[in-house]
Amino acid sequence: MSRLVPARRPATYDDLLSVPDHLVAEILDGDLHASPRPSVAHTIATTSLSAFVVGPFDHGRGGPGGWWILGEPELHLGDDVVVPDLAGWRRARLTEMPRGAFLSVAPDWVCETVSPSTERIDRGQKLAIYARESVSSIWLVNPLSETLEAYRLEQGRWLLLNTHAGDVSARIEPFDAIELELWRLWGRSEPR
Repeated sequence: MSRLVPARRPATYDDLLSVPDHLVAEILDGDLHASPRPSVAHTIATTSLSAFVVGPFDHGRGGPGGWWILGEPELHLGDDVVVPDLAGWRRARLTEMPRGAFLSVAPDWVCETVSPSTERIDRGQKLAIYARESVSSIWLVNPLSETLEAYRLEQGRWLLLNTHAGDVSARIEPFDAIELELWRLWGRSEPR
């Protein structure tokens, strides 16, 4: 005899709002995910990377400008609610930044700083959502392995452009107008 299994109710925004403030909450493919706040190494990598892109690309100081860069924006993409570590929109495409609590316009670039507790979701469900929404560039930063993987969306699939590791300096699209010193992301004051 077969048993009927009740249909699972997709998570709602009210479910997301009920998650305690010390957790980062997202709705991915109808499921509510709550992750712990990032570690210090994660925060150093994300903050250092933010400093690299905000000055020259968002504010145009020492670089080409032309971007809006936000840390941990809440993105409502279809039925999904995602919170990337960093996201950027080309100002030519998004001329004015919305003023609400969240954005429903997919970014042009996303950076996920992966950690042991989020890597499976970042590499799986979130990459699929970003591809579906036509985000053109993704960086996956791993402060534990000291790597930055740069991807470009081509024909709906992620193409790995390069994996940068350790203390190298590199020009990485879409911010290849300026060289990024990766050792800064790993919390060092100078390269080894």
